[in-house]
Order: sequence, then C-alpha cells, then structure tokens
Amino acid sequence: MNDSETNLVTAYIGLGSNLANPSEQIKTARTAIAQLAGVQELVFSSLYHSPPMGPQDQPDYVNAVMCVATDLPPMDLLRGLQRIENDQGRVRKDQRWGARTLDLDVLIYGDQIIDLPDLIVPHTGLAERAFVLYPLHEIAPQLLVPGKGRIADLLVKCPMNGLKRLD
Repeated sequence: MNDSETNLVTAYIGLGSNLANPSEQIKTARTAIAQLAGVQELVFSSLYHSPPMGPQDQPDYVNAVMCVATDLPPMDLLRGLQRIENDQGRVRKDQRWGARTLDLDVLIYGDQIIDLPDLIVPHTGLAERAFVLYPLHEIAPQLLVPGKGRIADLLVKCPMNGLKRLD
C-alpha cells in the first residue's frame, strides 16, 4: 500500500460461487484478494445463501461482499480479481448467469461512476440484487451508492427473494 492515505480508494467487491464447495471458494478468494498488492481488507460481510439469478437448473449460490482500501486503478483491480477467478477454476462460457466456481465483481469504486466496455461501476443491477444489497448494507449501512442513492433506501425496495444469511 502507498504510505499516503490520500491515494487510497474504498472499493466494494461482490463474491459469489455455486460450484466446487462454494463457501470454501469464497473464503479462499477473500484471502487472495487481501493478498493482492495495493489492496487491504477493511470489512467482510457474512456469507449468504441465494437461489440462482439465471437458469434455475444449477445449484444455489453463496455470496458475500468485501470492503477494501486500494491504491490500484479500477481496471488493475478488475484484472487482479479476474486472475483470482481463473486461479480458482473459473471457466467463462457464453451463457449468462450460469454456474461458476467463482464470480468477483467490482461493485463500487470510491465515488466514481465508470462506464467502460469491461467495467461498469456501480455494478449493473446492484440496486435490484438482494444477494448484493443485503451483505453490502450489513457492512456499510450508511453507504451512498454513486448515482443510485443511499443503500438503506435501495434495500427497502428489494425483497430478499430467498436470500438467507448463513451464520
């Protein structure tokens, strides 16, 4: 990490898995993210169990949200997360919302709104997804989501839809 606190950005990362022991996949990813150069874990949510968002002929998911301080630019953070996904056996298929060993998403990066071909922040769908909003609210109940509003207000409009906290 940089010695200068002014260069640090608070970012939120979504973690999800529904293959190959999902809870362990999430725990392993948490450790790997915290070990990325330029990244420091600040807070980690509980694990949550959720039904799949896409095709229903796949196992349920385990999800969590991690808050980090980073001096990495957003695309470098994304590339680091993609390396972790690949290291944990992620296979990218054409099917959207299919089963996966690990899915890591940059949900929020400081107060920035980013719209690039490979990275949209705040993450697309963040405001409607219980498996993101509830763990995010757990660790940052006062959070203001750039361009979307207060996390507490977003949560009120988002039913749990089968989401269950695991601990």
